Amino acid sequence: MDLCFTIPAELSGHRIDQVISAQFDDCSRSRAAALIQDGSILVDGRTRRPAYKVKKGQTIKGVLPESRPKKIAPQPMALSVLYEDAHILVIDKPAGMVVHPGPGHAADTLVNGLLAHDPVFGLPGWDPERPGIVHRLDRDTSGLILIAKHQQSLAFLQKEFKQRRVKKQYLALVQGWNIPETGEIEKPIGRHPRKRKLMAVVPESGKYARTGFWVVQRFPEAALLGVRLYTGRTHQIRVHLYDQGMPLLGDLVYQLRRRRKGNGPAPRQMLHSWRLAFRHPYSGKRLCLEAPMPEDFTAVMTALGS
Repeated sequence: MDLCFTIPAELSGHRIDQVISAQFDDCSRSRAAALIQDGSILVDGRTRRPAYKVKKGQTIKGVLPESRPKKIAPQPMALSVLYEDAHILVIDKPAGMVVHPGPGHAADTLVNGLLAHDPVFGLPGWDPERPGIVHRLDRDTSGLILIAKHQQSLAFLQKEFKQRRVKKQYLALVQGWNIPETGEIEKPIGRHPRKRKLMAVVPESGKYARTGFWVVQRFPEAALLGVRLYTGRTHQIRVHLYDQGMPLLGDLVYQLRRRRKGNGPAPRQMLHSWRLAFRHPYSGKRLCLEAPMPEDFTAVMTALGS
């Protein structure tokens, strides 16, 4: 993959190897350093050391070799299938399951389970690391995930998501006081200006993002929210709710500083992909599916109520 971008003001003063690894998720810092050292990545046409600190307006050019896809092994596992036919599959993903393999997660992912569930996911033509995956959920987010079983379904559903025709609703347990009964958050989201692996509300350079919410149940200093996701930015719900002063319980990243070490009743970030409504890629019929509230949600709600 060819690289060519200009250093923005917020990255000025950062090491070049840090900048490259933050900009490209599949490039570790050590891999970036090796590419810089052998001259595959240049700063204003010159070779630099990995520790070189870039300046605003400098141009980064080079080549990032494609990572060789590793063969992913089928792994039988109990998948909670809520709907399946010849065209699509809808899974209720448990919290803690990674969707697709990556560094540190070569096994026990949803993709490993899909390969064992149906041989169609091992056929040629798929992205070997994401066969049929239409969208994704964070590891610690539970609930509905939609999977295509052939290329035509994948193309159709990806277009539906892009055109925002898929209705996505979540349940979120949040900390906060004086939370309004309903609300909408329309704030642009982009890379955090300093912590480049995180997202943030970035008014100048972020992408449009819209999240709606309503209170389902209140607790002392907390609430269960229903959340409507209108756009699909990375970590959108977590970032928007944190920005509004009502961070997810159990979220140790987008969280008030004093609560980032945990010690609360939540075992993970309390976010659940609750409802999906979409057009079937073959029949065109609109399907509405719901994943029941997981047990850890009800346990935390009991603790909050007490």
